[in-house]
Amino acid sequence: MTGVFCLGISTLDYVYSVEALPTRGEKYRSNALAVVGGGCAGNASVAIARLGGRCWLATRLADDLPGQEIIADLVREGVDTTFARRVPGLRSPVSAILVDARGERMVISYSDPQMPEDTDWLPTALPEGARAVLADTRWGEGALAALRLARAAGVPGVLDGDRKPPHPDLVETASHVAFSAQALAELSGAADPREGLARIACGASTWLAVTLGREGVLFIEDGAVAHLPAFAIETVDTLGAGDVWHGAFALALAEGQSERAAIRFASAAAAIKCTRFGGRAGAPERAEIEAFLAQRG
Repeated sequence: MTGVFCLGISTLDYVYSVEALPTRGEKYRSNALAVVGGGCAGNASVAIARLGGRCWLATRLADDLPGQEIIADLVREGVDTTFARRVPGLRSPVSAILVDARGERMVISYSDPQMPEDTDWLPTALPEGARAVLADTRWGEGALAALRLARAAGVPGVLDGDRKPPHPDLVETASHVAFSAQALAELSGAADPREGLARIACGASTWLAVTLGREGVLFIEDGAVAHLPAFAIETVDTLGAGDVWHGAFALALAEGQSERAAIRFASAAAAIKCTRFGGRAGAPERAEIEAFLAQRG
């Protein structure tokens, strides 16, 4: 079974469905609640497992009840948590998330600032069967260590650039980087994503892309900026869609798919997720993606 080694944040999310996002300080009523695991790497690892890939997740948690729930949920989903570190006396990452009737979200998250930054507890080589690495930007030194493992093993090393990379070597150490629009703008200094991607790509050996939600994905192909549109869907909840995209993209690369095919596969996974409420609870199975793509030629 093809596998992906993931590193980054895993959280416990309280997801509330509301008609509209709050604009002032008063009481509001939610019409639905989902308590699910979350976080960039946590969501991506679950997406990989649901798509039939093997997944190992290296993440930093506390020895508290939320940490216990996060681990239990990952294990239920089939994620290998051997490399999940539990630190005594701290708090595990948690989030309160509001999702409105249009599927847009407001996120309030907490990560313990005392969480150790050291990387000496991480593996010195990838687990057997890992054919790609996926890291997020929440723990810069850890992401750099994971991407260096990918380089050493000669496998794709994917960086989820949903925030401006906190370490200057992350982009060039990764083989593939997919930015959010905001992170790309901050890093490139260009408001237009096409211009920003072209700026970063100039002289770079790393494959680069930017995910734009409903507007699809821009990516560098044969030295130029190319575009693949998003799939048209009825959006219910966008929470976790980008994480699901990155997990599916990394797995597709691990399986030997081309970047263009991997984008299409990942975009289908994210689109299906957006049709369902509850964050990563809506991540699809492999057969769903295959049927979805077959229906769209």
